[in-house]
Amino acid sequence: MHILRSRHAQFSKFQFLERELFCFLFRREMTVITASVAASKGRVLIIGATGFIGQFVAEASLDSGRATFVLARSFYASPSKAKTIKSLQDKGATVLHGVIKDQELMERLLKEHEIEIVISAVGGANILDQLTLVRAIKAVGTIKRFLPSEFGHDVDRADPVEPGLTMYKEKREIRRLIEECGVPYTYILCNSIASWPYYDNTHPSEVLPPLDQFQIYGDGTVKAYFVAGSDIGKFTMKAADDFRTLNKSVHFRPSCNCLNINELASLWEKKIGRVLPRVTVTEEDLLAAAGENVIPQSIVASFTHDIFIKGCQVNFSIDGPDEVEVSDLYSDESFRTVDACFDDFVMKMEIDRRKSANEGITTKNHGVEVLPITAMCA
Repeated sequence: MHILRSRHAQFSKFQFLERELFCFLFRREMTVITASVAASKGRVLIIGATGFIGQFVAEASLDSGRATFVLARSFYASPSKAKTIKSLQDKGATVLHGVIKDQELMERLLKEHEIEIVISAVGGANILDQLTLVRAIKAVGTIKRFLPSEFGHDVDRADPVEPGLTMYKEKREIRRLIEECGVPYTYILCNSIASWPYYDNTHPSEVLPPLDQFQIYGDGTVKAYFVAGSDIGKFTMKAADDFRTLNKSVHFRPSCNCLNINELASLWEKKIGRVLPRVTVTEEDLLAAAGENVIPQSIVASFTHDIFIKGCQVNFSIDGPDEVEVSDLYSDESFRTVDACFDDFVMKMEIDRRKSANEGITTKNHGVEVLPITAMCA
């Protein structure tokens, strides 16, 4: 009996060691496979990663396991940008210093770091800087895909009033140079950010929906498509090297988030548990705001007119050979709903309320603040 127990113990020990060896080899193999898959996805350079759109794209790239590089200036314009860069670094991003207007530098960085995909999310004031970037990409000749700073409407279709039209003309100029140079591209057209669309503000995603009154554009019945920032990042990275998106425009049209301004108002009222008065902002009001030519507020007013008066997001069909709808490509992936995004705002309100209560501060009604322009989702 003692001999049997001894043999059983030895056998159990052998089984344990065998299992441990198997687990070790399995983990090592999975590490190799994971690294191989990440490498096969191609190295990505993201420009404008400190902006609203760029940050979501950079985070999605890192989450996908890609080797992710971000271009940043040697100095940061604000503490928030420095904080964003530090956060991306902590998640695994490699920071390269420079500006896209320096063609020689860009060529060197693209070659040295073996970049295959370049994604630009530069803000409206820097759109034309991409002309130099396109020339650098062409000179290098090894870039498999370029995604220029679009992230809004189809600029070849949309026709906003000035000063928004000037931005679209600049984006069209970038498109034409890309196509002329034969640079492989994908245009990401994500329509509107999932939040309340203030007409005199740059990034409504950073501001709470109204708590005093709604401003309703026109009769409030023209629909638009709203997309969460995290989904912009997620689907952008899926499309970045998908052969089905090569030299095509990728439209974001989530049916669950196709809403008009009246529907947005009703949804927010349900979240806060009360009915707010509604004030009509007429077409003339929006045109007057655009005509004041105060940057960036007038640009946003011109886009708001194009969206909620002219219906630029819904007045055409996606049926051309060089365009595709993102849901048709990734039917198994869902979009975050505006309803869920509004829940985030409610949670933020509660956090702010508790913080203010702890500090003995009386909370004021949240109004609309003018924020510095970064990447425009329009």
